[in-house]
Amino acid sequence: MITRICGVLVQITEETATLEAGSFWWEVLIPEYTRRQLQSRINQEVVLHTTLYLEGAVNTGRLTPRLVGFINEIEREFFDLLCTVDGMGAKKALRAMSHPVNEIANAIEQQDHRFLASLPGVGPATAERIVAKLRRKMPKFALWVTQQKVAEEALVEPDTVTQTFQTLVALGHSEAEARRLIDAVLARKKKFASVDEMLHAIYERQTQQGASQS
Repeated sequence: MITRICGVLVQITEETATLEAGSFWWEVLIPEYTRRQLQSRINQEVVLHTTLYLEGAVNTGRLTPRLVGFINEIEREFFDLLCTVDGMGAKKALRAMSHPVNEIANAIEQQDHRFLASLPGVGPATAERIVAKLRRKMPKFALWVTQQKVAEEALVEPDTVTQTFQTLVALGHSEAEARRLIDAVLARKKKFASVDEMLHAIYERQTQQGASQS
């Protein structure tokens, strides 16, 4: 299985990216959101996290291996989950990924059928199946932007963010509220060494806000 390709981006179309790696040119299927991220990087070295699927019908014996690529591993994992929904398949899942993963994940988590049905190739019936099958698996993907920002700024370990989120939910906060509380304390650009420190900062901020409003 080819899971990662590093090479020079020599061509990009609406559906594919072609990378030159050594003596080979690799054609990789990409979703629309990935295409927008790559379109300004022609003739630059890029890394794509890839997965393989077989295109065609088994009963005809004509199966063509196709590589699918993404900017990071979380997008690839999200694609794999979409493919598990009845009626999706690899091509439909690729078309549906026209927005950032966290936006689609939030819509699934919030049961926003209208937004999901508006994604290319989805429609109302498939949107319902997506929500029914994947809603409980979305917190990790909905948190992705927060975790990415944390990693870039090197202020808090991503695992600490995830564990704080899980603790807030266990304490009775909704998943959306937990993300909002985490984002608010991270915006202060303060270093947190543990979950306890983050929780203390979150509830201290809530107390201060309550006092200022009273």
